[in-house]
Amino acid sequence: MHEMSLTQNIMEIIEQQHRQHGFREVTDIWLEIGALSCVEQSALEFCFEIMRKDTVAEHCRLHFVHLPVRAWCWQCQQEVEVAAYQDCCPRCQGVHLQRQSGTEFRIKEMAVK
Repeated sequence: MHEMSLTQNIMEIIEQQHRQHGFREVTDIWLEIGALSCVEQSALEFCFEIMRKDTVAEHCRLHFVHLPVRAWCWQCQQEVEVAAYQDCCPRCQGVHLQRQSGTEFRIKEMAVK
């Protein structure tokens, strides 16, 4: 379960920001998750629930921003949205796609007091 190590990284970033800026608590975190990131949202929520105890993020709520898979089609020369790695271009059915996004996983925003 790599969600545990991802959550540990999130907690390290929170603690680093806490030391740097001295806020009292983190109230909300927005996470961007690409459709191909292989991050299981429910597993991440479970891990965060456990790891936030007795930290500045103890009462923090997670919010998820789901990002689609974007790819450049070499055949029709347009950026398109696809659902999976092996998908064809939805416009021209071309198979020569270069993935532009969809594997992201990052903290987009953090609300603090």
